[in-house]
Amino acid sequence: MKRLFVAACLLVSASGAAAQQPPAPPPQAPLPKGQMPVLGRPTESTDAVPVFNFDDYFPGAWDFEWNVPESPIGPAGSVTGTTVYTKVDATTYEAETKAEGPAGAFTIKERMVYDSDAKTITKQVTDSRGFSYSSKATVAGDLGGIYNILFTSDTFVAQGQKVQLKEAVRTMSPFNYRVATTLSVDGGPFTNFGNPWWRKQTK
Repeated sequence: MKRLFVAACLLVSASGAAAQQPPAPPPQAPLPKGQMPVLGRPTESTDAVPVFNFDDYFPGAWDFEWNVPESPIGPAGSVTGTTVYTKVDATTYEAETKAEGPAGAFTIKERMVYDSDAKTITKQVTDSRGFSYSSKATVAGDLGGIYNILFTSDTFVAQGQKVQLKEAVRTMSPFNYRVATTLSVDGGPFTNFGNPWWRKQTK
């Protein structure tokens, strides 16, 4: 009888413990990761740098902040917003930026074609502030897993002035990249147009 009582107590205790177990957390999407393989040793100058993988890096939503000087593109001040990258096909991608700046809300749409063999990206940009342009970049990387994407735009007209942009995109980690931007007006020297960060949303 005593053994039956003890067994019953253990069964009740186990049932109570099972009932108090917290529910399993929902599965989460895998976090982005760097492209450099884990070699288990220091890198050497003869190690090959992996080809930049657009699919693993850019697709998703990125938030940014940007302090811009006055220019034909718009007034000086703070610009904040979100850029969402999506894949169209094996080589084509689109990005849509929705932002708020000193002159109000605006949208930028980009269509990019990545040639991984040639290590180039071409893009067509349409800005709701009243201008559009095309730009081409070369892509290069190093053994630390950092890639540099160097865009130079064609000349376009904004507010009646001729403008050209250079953008040096530096992929610091799978979670953020920085864009050092310079701008030339009416054929003048390229001057600093800001160094904003884009940070990937992980939720």
